[in-house]
Amino acid sequence: MDLSTVHQGVHKLKRKKRVARGVGSGHGKTGTRGSKGQWASAGAKMPSPAFEGGQMPLFRRIPKRGFSHRTWDKRFKVVNVGALDDVFADGDTVDHEALRKAGLAKGPADGVRILGTGELNKRLTVRAHHFSKSAAEKITAKGGTIEVIPPPNRPKRNKMRPRPSKAD
Repeated sequence: MDLSTVHQGVHKLKRKKRVARGVGSGHGKTGTRGSKGQWASAGAKMPSPAFEGGQMPLFRRIPKRGFSHRTWDKRFKVVNVGALDDVFADGDTVDHEALRKAGLAKGPADGVRILGTGELNKRLTVRAHHFSKSAAEKITAKGGTIEVIPPPNRPKRNKMRPRPSKAD
């Protein structure tokens, strides 16, 4: 191998192709856009990937049914009573932050639900957004307490004051 030929054909700084700069450049007049048509004029936009050349798009041909809860659904982390017994010590306070540190409620969520699978042998104070009936019974049976975190207040829709009647 000859070191003088190593960099042959490698152009780090390739010059930009300058179009529509006169006939002598070889890319003059129409500037490599062809003559007429959708792409010939400045400001022409590529159609979206859904565009099917004027044919009725697939999205509009398919019937739409039902609806989705995604806009208002809340995501809750589910933790079983047995998991609380494994991780926390007697007399601990269990809340969302404590569950996150213990690795039981990782990732984004709108709240925590405590379910009753497993056995509980410790007295715990548990704060969560929802308790199943069996989970609440198991926690209170061992002398623990449950605190339900209330949901946020609903926004007031009608903020207008009632208008005074004309009789007044």
